[in-house]
Amino acid sequence: MKTILVSGASGIVGYGTLRSLKISGLDLRMIGTSMYDDSVAQGFCDVFLQAPPTNNPRYMEWLLDTITQYRVEMIIPCIEVDMYKWVEHLPEIRERGAMVLMNNVPLIQLCKDKWAFFKNLSSAGLECAIDSSLDSKFDVLHSRYGLPFLLKPRQGFGSKGIVRVDGEANFLQHKQKMGTLLMAQPIVGEEDEEYTTSAFCDGEGGFFASMTLRRKLSKDGFTEKAEVVETDMFLDTMHGLCRHFRPHGPTNFQFRKCTEGIKLLEINPRISSSTSIRTAFGYNESAMAVEYFFDNKLPIQPRIRRGKAVRYVEDFIFYENSLYL
Repeated sequence: MKTILVSGASGIVGYGTLRSLKISGLDLRMIGTSMYDDSVAQGFCDVFLQAPPTNNPRYMEWLLDTITQYRVEMIIPCIEVDMYKWVEHLPEIRERGAMVLMNNVPLIQLCKDKWAFFKNLSSAGLECAIDSSLDSKFDVLHSRYGLPFLLKPRQGFGSKGIVRVDGEANFLQHKQKMGTLLMAQPIVGEEDEEYTTSAFCDGEGGFFASMTLRRKLSKDGFTEKAEVVETDMFLDTMHGLCRHFRPHGPTNFQFRKCTEGIKLLEINPRISSSTSIRTAFGYNESAMAVEYFFDNKLPIQPRIRRGKAVRYVEDFIFYENSLYL
């Protein structure tokens, strides 16, 4: 039996990963951690631990002690702040005997700043790059992108913090943040042509398996409704991205399809927020990762069932001594 720690277990990625591992049939003891003591994750793991906030000065001491105490063999970051924290402490974590499910480190560092990522993507000549700017002049951005256009946080995830600019008055409310915190982009494609592709990448410029969903976002920036589609239309773009960035392990690519072709919204170098949906259709990237990194079992392209998914609010009841199912 292997012991796996999943961080951020109160979030959609965290409990999606726990659920996916639970139904995988692998012999695992799963530890879920969250800073919230009332997390739903308690219903999906064998051991639940309340963690200090990642920015707490004692966080790394707590994590390292937890790895030792529970003999944790792999840790999986399911919130971005943990991924960025852990990547700074890989030697200490490994010294405690735990493997980190961590993508290509240079890619992780690059994805932390969307402007740096755009500059890298653009300099590589990849046509999927969406033009971006740090200019703080409304007239310049209006002329370049038309109306409406977007202001995006240079650091962030999902669609959090994105501002839709429909006029100068709206823009002026955010002008002081341009360059340091925000960047501008045109709106490309339509909302009903947004796709999320997860690939299990080999670290050498290719990938073993993939799955694509056409999706509709919730107000929190996560997939709310999804339909399984073929990945074929994105293959050329993905091959180019993998050759350039060399991601390793579960990697999420978000695309828009438009008249100019396929455009890349962003890369998330981690398990996808729609991982539980993918598992239900036959693509269990969490189980693939455990078998690949522990047992050197190469992932193969699974048979993907076709269909649609809808996320909704559900009650999870904890009695004093049992669960209500």
